[in-house]
Amino acid sequence: MTSQAAKAATREAYGNALVELGRKRKDIVVLDADLSKSTMTVKFAREFPGRFLNAGIAEANLMGTAAGLALGGLVPFASTFAVFATGRAYDQIRQSIAYPGVSVKICATHAGLTVGPDGATHQSLEDIALMRVLPNMTVIVPADDLETAQVIETAADHPGPVYVRLGRHPVRRVSPEGYGFEIGRAAVLREGNDVAILACGVCVSAALSAADELAVRGVSVRVLNVSTIKPLDGEAIVAAARDCGRVVTVEEHSVIGGLGGAVCELLSQEFPVPVRVMGVKDVFGQSGTPDELLEYYGLTAADIVGAVDSLL
Repeated sequence: MTSQAAKAATREAYGNALVELGRKRKDIVVLDADLSKSTMTVKFAREFPGRFLNAGIAEANLMGTAAGLALGGLVPFASTFAVFATGRAYDQIRQSIAYPGVSVKICATHAGLTVGPDGATHQSLEDIALMRVLPNMTVIVPADDLETAQVIETAADHPGPVYVRLGRHPVRRVSPEGYGFEIGRAAVLREGNDVAILACGVCVSAALSAADELAVRGVSVRVLNVSTIKPLDGEAIVAAARDCGRVVTVEEHSVIGGLGGAVCELLSQEFPVPVRVMGVKDVFGQSGTPDELLEYYGLTAADIVGAVDSLL
């Protein structure tokens, strides 16, 4: 089901998708906080300089300006690193974007541990929690380049605010041929009935590798790419819990308030089953290569296999 296409970072796919969107729609505008060469909004800026704004290192102004542009009928994509987008400008996002429900697309790159050597100050492990608690906010974590391109186009059409979490680290293509992203729908990448692994972002690839290893041992694993964290695909998740009886969640985020938290909130009310929540265990990150950090914080395929074993 999965493709083995060359690896690509979702931030790269984001930059390319913006250019394609800009060619089709004149109402698309892009804002950045002096990081356009890293967020890849520079690609849009080069082709459409009249529709690009560098707000400087002033994230609060970035979000406030984006809200004003949205109220004026444009569709702004506001970009910076995830830790800055959600941390420095939280008040503006809450008061000027989420509360009135204006159509700003906050596309935050360099999320999670895989920022790598930039260390804890630049690793955003709390952003999903901060965004999903806001009413009106849709929260999406694409797993690969193909899904990112579809997410950006879908977000542009969505009538309210959207938070899109993007990565710096190249990831392999996991979306199947003919995949079609829909807000609020999880993608079943592997069928199985012994245990369900629910993952998002860079962790989807590790989930599939773990499923491959477990299949060799005769363990049937269902793998879901839960790219929309809010609204959650309750139907698919409850079905997975009912059919498999055990659930493992995996994310490059704190174990508090992210995908795992959302799944536990849902299942505790709809269909309680044993759940293992895999993520960063309420600590800050540190400097290292992406692979070193994923291993240190227990987010490799081998770690997922271990979590599944603990439930069998």
